[in-house]
Amino acid sequence: MTWSPPPSPIEWPHAGPPRSRLYDDVYFSAGGGLAEAREVFLAGCGLPERWRSARRFTVGELGFGIGRNLLALLELWRSTAPAGGFLHVFSLEAHPLAAAEAARALAALGGPQDLARLIAARWPGRARGFHRVDFPEVSSTLDVAIGDAAEALGAWDGRADAWFLDGFSPAKNPAMWTGELMGLVARRSNPGATAATYAAAGAVRRALGDAGFGVERRAGALGKRHRLRAALPGLPPPKDARRVAVIGGGIAGASLARALAAMGTEARVFDAGDGPAPPPAVLVAPRLDAGLGAQAALFAQSARRALTLYEAADAVTGRSLLQLAAGPKDPRRFAAIARSDLFEPEAMRLISAAEAHTSLNESAGAALLIGDAGTVAPAAVLSAWTQNRYRVRVRRLAREGALWRGLDEAGEPLFEADAVCIAAGVGSTAFAPDLPLLPVRGQASFAPGASTWAAAAFGAWVLPTPAGVLFGATHDRGDTGLDVRDSDHQRNLAAVAAAQPRLAERLRASRLQGWAGVRAATPDYLPIAGALGDGLFCLTGLGSRGYTLAPLLAEHLAALIADAPSPLPRVAAALISPARFAERAARKRGSCNRSTSIDNLR
Repeated sequence: MTWSPPPSPIEWPHAGPPRSRLYDDVYFSAGGGLAEAREVFLAGCGLPERWRSARRFTVGELGFGIGRNLLALLELWRSTAPAGGFLHVFSLEAHPLAAAEAARALAALGGPQDLARLIAARWPGRARGFHRVDFPEVSSTLDVAIGDAAEALGAWDGRADAWFLDGFSPAKNPAMWTGELMGLVARRSNPGATAATYAAAGAVRRALGDAGFGVERRAGALGKRHRLRAALPGLPPPKDARRVAVIGGGIAGASLARALAAMGTEARVFDAGDGPAPPPAVLVAPRLDAGLGAQAALFAQSARRALTLYEAADAVTGRSLLQLAAGPKDPRRFAAIARSDLFEPEAMRLISAAEAHTSLNESAGAALLIGDAGTVAPAAVLSAWTQNRYRVRVRRLAREGALWRGLDEAGEPLFEADAVCIAAGVGSTAFAPDLPLLPVRGQASFAPGASTWAAAAFGAWVLPTPAGVLFGATHDRGDTGLDVRDSDHQRNLAAVAAAQPRLAERLRASRLQGWAGVRAATPDYLPIAGALGDGLFCLTGLGSRGYTLAPLLAEHLAALIADAPSPLPRVAAALISPARFAERAARKRGSCNRSTSIDNLR
């Protein structure tokens, strides 16, 4: 049992361009798909002239389709982008294509085939939610939101400088051209934003006009009578470069350095270097939540994004995870998760007890095979992502005018920065004492030379590595010791023995080594990523899922710092905001005050 996407929305007639079987309309005009995109959308939005002096430019699109407009846009950006410029693209799609179908359609378009192959090779997934795709070759990033157009656009926190309004025709797909949606487009736009569409129906003109756009009807392209160009009043805000300092050299700090560098913002990482060395392997996997709400979506998106980035860093040593049932409710929970469209097709698959036995080479019940999971070599990630690292301890931060200064033990300055990111685990409270962080010690055990058939989780976990088997880990709140303890090896062995007794016997025969670290946890078991105010930001509270969460949350933080679109939907950003604790306390105080007032009336 697993989730399967609906039938493909694309069909290929014997002659002519591909069509949508849902809307009975073509994906592009016969003989001129790219030419139409260049004339209607690129020229219609005033490109490339509008981005010539922009350090950062954002294009929004209604209707990703086969990626035709993206292909035309990246071709133009590659040849005309300003020096040091970065392009963000945000697109919506309710009926996503499979990568193979997109590759066929892009090839049929003609045009720059190197870019067409690049887009097809990195085609976004089909799971519900946001998907980020990088094109560093042309200094660009694409975010595609899969789902209902109004919901997805409402969830986006960005502001576009130009809009390609490219849903199927208003007569075929009226839901894409409503006044509500055009109002959302206007609210998700910078002053001076332009919009273009091949649709010239009166209802479209009125919807754009009611949303605040000045609308102009122009001669159509490729034989069509008319098209529209629209613009909001005002001038776009300047987006200046910022100097950024990161405090903390673990996966949070390294992820921030990578995310900022990817957008053209260089960050310096300051870390004393006296923490424990990373373990030989870490597990990256979504948190399994049968509620399938916003928290589940956050962890699903984080795991997908982390594995994509780790694979690009050549740091993934194994894919997939076998999640074993740890209690009587787990099989029903696994079934609900496997049916969910939060994950890619076939990424979550229920397997029988016989299949689990084959995978583990010992008795097991029915299990969940997780494709969006992997074993990662952390040392390779930290080495690849942290270039500008300074092995010094920042003792204190001081605000001087518009700048932050980092000071050492003697009070001497280490850096000046426009923005500072605190990513020092439980040590983050030295710079932001109001953060509600709790230390949790964890020890993992390592059996050199041992082997196991598959990565598995069952409350504890076991990971095969090229040099042996890593397993664990303990979880001791309030303990900050970094010593490796034999008693904790025995606890880890007992946890493995409860699920995989034959493996536990093999592990007992090894001379065990260990790794101990202190995680930063929060009262609600969710990470903290966001602005603290006055140019101060934080990424911490990752608990035991730092390597799963840090890459995506760092991109969110980098977007906040650079005033760029976040890869996170707004509900996810609110879940992890540092402000959530104060907001909850205020609501609780308000509730108590109301209760007191009622009691006084009795």
